[in-house]
Amino acid sequence: MSKSQLPLQNVGGAEKRVVKKEALVKLLRWHFGYSDFRGKQLEAIQAVLSGRDCFCLMPTGGGKSICYQIPALAKPGIVLVVCPLIALMENQVMALKEKGIAAEYLSSTQTVKTKNEIYEKLESGKPSLSLLYVTPELIATSGFMAKLTKIHGKGLISLIAIDEAHCVSTWGHDFRPSYRKLSSLRNRLPGIPVLALTATAAPKVQEDVIKSLSLENPLVLKSSFNRPNIYYEVRYKDLLDNPYSDLCDYLKSYGNICAIVYCLERTACDDLAIHLSSNGISCAAYHAGLNSKVRSSVLDDWISSKTQVVVATVAFGMGIDRKDVRVVCHFNIPKSMESFYQESGRAGRDQLPSQSLLYYGVDDRKKMEFILGNAASKKSHSSSLEEGSSKKSLADFRLMIEYCEESNCRRKKILESFGEEVTASLCAKSCDSCKHPDKVSKYLEELTNTTNSRHRNWSSRICISSASDFKDAEQFSEFWNRDDEASGSEEDISDSDDIEITKHIANSSKSSERRIHDTMESLQRAEENYYKSTNNQDKQVNKVDKNSISETLRESGKQRLLNAIKQNQHRFSNLQIDFEISAEKLENECHKKYGKSGKSFYLSQMASTVRWLSTATPDELTNRLGTNANMSSEVVKPAANVSPLPISPVITTQFHRVKASGTVKFNSPVSQDAAPPPPILSFSEFVNRRKTEDNNPSSTTSKRQSGDGVSRVMEKKAKC
Repeated sequence: MSKSQLPLQNVGGAEKRVVKKEALVKLLRWHFGYSDFRGKQLEAIQAVLSGRDCFCLMPTGGGKSICYQIPALAKPGIVLVVCPLIALMENQVMALKEKGIAAEYLSSTQTVKTKNEIYEKLESGKPSLSLLYVTPELIATSGFMAKLTKIHGKGLISLIAIDEAHCVSTWGHDFRPSYRKLSSLRNRLPGIPVLALTATAAPKVQEDVIKSLSLENPLVLKSSFNRPNIYYEVRYKDLLDNPYSDLCDYLKSYGNICAIVYCLERTACDDLAIHLSSNGISCAAYHAGLNSKVRSSVLDDWISSKTQVVVATVAFGMGIDRKDVRVVCHFNIPKSMESFYQESGRAGRDQLPSQSLLYYGVDDRKKMEFILGNAASKKSHSSSLEEGSSKKSLADFRLMIEYCEESNCRRKKILESFGEEVTASLCAKSCDSCKHPDKVSKYLEELTNTTNSRHRNWSSRICISSASDFKDAEQFSEFWNRDDEASGSEEDISDSDDIEITKHIANSSKSSERRIHDTMESLQRAEENYYKSTNNQDKQVNKVDKNSISETLRESGKQRLLNAIKQNQHRFSNLQIDFEISAEKLENECHKKYGKSGKSFYLSQMASTVRWLSTATPDELTNRLGTNANMSSEVVKPAANVSPLPISPVITTQFHRVKASGTVKFNSPVSQDAAPPPPILSFSEFVNRRKTEDNNPSSTTSKRQSGDGVSRVMEKKAKC
């Protein structure tokens, strides 16, 4: 049963005066059930009711929304609330309506009929709305701005509230260009107080927000960033046998609690959600690769406690009003301290003890360094503002590395990064470094010693290929990225649209010969991508490429499906199927169906297939695979012979394979006479030429027997 709105006398009018605390507390108790205001809430409310601009910095869970919701009840007119996410608006409007407060939101997800009904309310002489939530993109449109100007002319707007105001600043961790355009509100809607709210803003960001929004002599309110009810802990992936299992055990140790797990990539969200679900944890994935209906369903189930854990990309949870989140886990290192603070702060908003757990992996660090470094290099020839922003991004990320790799107090590191001075006794052993200093120091020492010596199949999605089959036993990294247009939004950088990672080449289940073959394939793709990015200046072609499905992405998809099958192999163990062939067949099915529709449709279908594998019966899998389901693993073994590099008739090379190590060795070539050497082929040209020869058996009449038989074939080809 919703409450009726508590009547209150008009506190507006020409006379600007401070509203008494008693009247405001009465509204707070009636509509929200709280006995009193917290922190800086009352000061912010009284400032905007008196007509003064206000910049309010409060930690996550500090009750920022009360600062504009109470003024909407205390003063006639409409409070215009600018929000960055549709999910945030939907959640708050639904909660307000349940409390008997007249609120609406406008977004692209609504029907034309619903929008028209809201516009009719706004254009009426006495609209019944108290709060109207809109996105910054809508305000930037000339049509909606014209409607706002008309409403303002009738004196119906009482306050402009800008939530997540750090998005205005190019120095913030989540800059959005559409927020920058909100500065026009001051000129188009004069005389209306502006309230800017944020939970994360370093001193330079605070100054930029105030300047960008043209706040006039604002009241600046800052609360402490300290969240004393949150325990901070870091665990090191490189020292764990299996981080997936470790997280599973960690969540189970707390029982049936509400939790959020953040991942850098959509594929990681799906894989981790499958693992947790298969181990008895009520869990669901949430990311932009899922359609809106699935996302809404996941969110509703989580808010209503039908789902215990949500594994999501970092945009999830912003503005979501669930106060009993006990655990927030980052399965990958965040890109900045501001991002980490905001996301971890979604735990314990009810002020009860809660946990922040971060899994730190050296691979994850290298991946994020590559993403940020790549963005910086692309902006190196841009404006000085963009270049400065890129340098700040790298500096912000280094703070997170220090947070993970130093043995000092975690809480102190967080607070000092926001310019807050702290005392030595503030933490009170509420982080792992202060509670178990010896253990943390030991872990960091082990991390230093083992980072480059061990290889794990469970490591981050970035490809760190084990080169144990090569002479120097070194490790190397292969980073694959496509041309991107950095939008600056969290969702873009976290969902791996800006980077495609190669498949894990050195998978221990493959033969050495297959690994060599895959290595050659990956090097060919690397060379082709290099020349493509160097020579292709056509922007239209680049736009098409951004939505195309690359071979790298397909290989990653096959590996993802293979992992899903292996995770459920206890149900498929009676089937005589080869897992690699099955994964390839399922991927081909997804590509055949949605390959021409673009990357988003393809990735969505891949995610659906992974979820299907977690519940499919053996019969269903057999039916879907068809006649190829019974193929044995022998079928997919690669051919032992590799076509040789075309050579000049004047050079003879002895060639032999060392089967024990799986490597290929060449003796030094011996020049016989004076002819000039042939032109050196690029790696791509060589591989393409080799493929042509493989597809044309008539060009190779001799087969390799053993030992120097290979050499004879090469000599015969050279004489042709």
